[in-house]
Amino acid sequence: GITFLDTPGHEAFTAMRARGAKVTDIAVLVVAADDGVMPQTKESISHARAAEVPIVVAVNKIDTPEANPERVRGELAQEDLQPEEWGGQTQFSDVSAKEKQNLDDLLEKVLLVADAELELTANPTAEASGPIIESRLDVGRGAVATMLVQRGTLRVGDAIVAGDAWGKVRALYTYRGEKVREAAPGEPIEIIGFDKPPQAGELARVVENERQARHLANVRGERVRREQLAQRRPSGVSLESLFS
Repeated sequence: GITFLDTPGHEAFTAMRARGAKVTDIAVLVVAADDGVMPQTKESISHARAAEVPIVVAVNKIDTPEANPERVRGELAQEDLQPEEWGGQTQFSDVSAKEKQNLDDLLEKVLLVADAELELTANPTAEASGPIIESRLDVGRGAVATMLVQRGTLRVGDAIVAGDAWGKVRALYTYRGEKVREAAPGEPIEIIGFDKPPQAGELARVVENERQARHLANVRGERVRREQLAQRRPSGVSLESLFS
């Protein structure tokens, strides 16, 4: 199965796009056929390159009258994303999300890149670990965190730690809201049971027991507090000492 992680295309969401590139195996660059390359498109390309993940281009909105997929190819070729049909290395797929047009072609190209460039295997029997994608405080359910399991199998009852947050997995929900007992590698899963919402981007991992989870979270919390204090402390240079 393929898990898609959607990040906002708007210019204000730089951090989310950087994080998105970091936790994925392949970046799907979505470019509107009637818009072409935008500043945030260029920025997304640089995030994917920094994370060293291959890029597949989805040229979207090809159902619109103003669609010009060839222009998009030309603009992206200038960003060093040369289409394969032009003798380059990059897979392009012309799609319409609205009309559900050509999506099978996009999936095929994602699989093609996965087979050609990546060795995607994960050990399902290891202790589960993977990044936190997002988290929030939910009235009635407490801290809710979405994790992308990258290795191992996460189970209800596991002790877990992510940054300075820790807990015991009380319940697991799929992206469809179905309650499950476990989550295998590659699956995004919603976790109930953290003592507070963990920071997005933190690596979550299963540890031996709750005591160890609490200890690791406390150590991490202490370190973060010390770093913040060090940043706040003045460097010893004041206006008075400069004048003197």
